[in-house]
Amino acid sequence: MRHEHRFCPHCATPLQLIMAAEDGGDKQRLRCPACGWTHWNNPVPVLAAVIECADRDGQLLLARNAAWPGRMFGLITGFMEAGETPEEGIAREVAEETSLQVDALSLIGVYDFQRMNQLIVAYHARSHGEIRLSPELAEYKLFAPAAVRCWRAGTGFALADWLRTQGHEPQFLDGPPRRP
Repeated sequence: MRHEHRFCPHCATPLQLIMAAEDGGDKQRLRCPACGWTHWNNPVPVLAAVIECADRDGQLLLARNAAWPGRMFGLITGFMEAGETPEEGIAREVAEETSLQVDALSLIGVYDFQRMNQLIVAYHARSHGEIRLSPELAEYKLFAPAAVRCWRAGTGFALADWLRTQGHEPQFLDGPPRRP
C-alpha cells in the first residue's frame, strides 16, 4: 500500500516524481521541486503474534478483523508505539485485542509484505487468560497447531515457519507451499 502524498508538508507545493542522486545511485521519488523535501515511502514496521493459549491445550488463537470481508482469520497484529520495544509492543497488542496475558515471547522472524508496504516482525506468544475481544476484532477461533491453514502473505509465512519449528508441515489454503 503506497501512501498518496500530493503536496509538500513543509511548503504546500505539489510533489513531483523527480530523479535525484542518492547513496545507492539515482532514484526516482516524490520530491518537492521548491524546497527539496523527499517522501521516502519506507516500509512501516508491523508486529504480529502466533498466540498459543497455554490454558487451552496449546491451541492457537486466530482472529477476524471487523473490517475484513469474508471469514478470513489471521494473527493478532499492530503497530509499535514510540518508546516501546517490539516485545513490549506485541505483548500490549495481544492484551488490548484479546485480553490475554503474554507469559513468554520468542521471535519467529521478519517478513516483507510489499503489498501493504510493511515489514512484519512476528513472535510466538505463549499466553493465558479469558479471551475478550476488542471492538477491532469480530470473532476468534482456536485451532490445534496441526489443523491450522496458512495463507500466502507475510503473517501466513510467519505462521508456517513457526509450525515447522513445532514439527508440523504447514498446509496452505491453496495447495502446496511455495514462496513468492
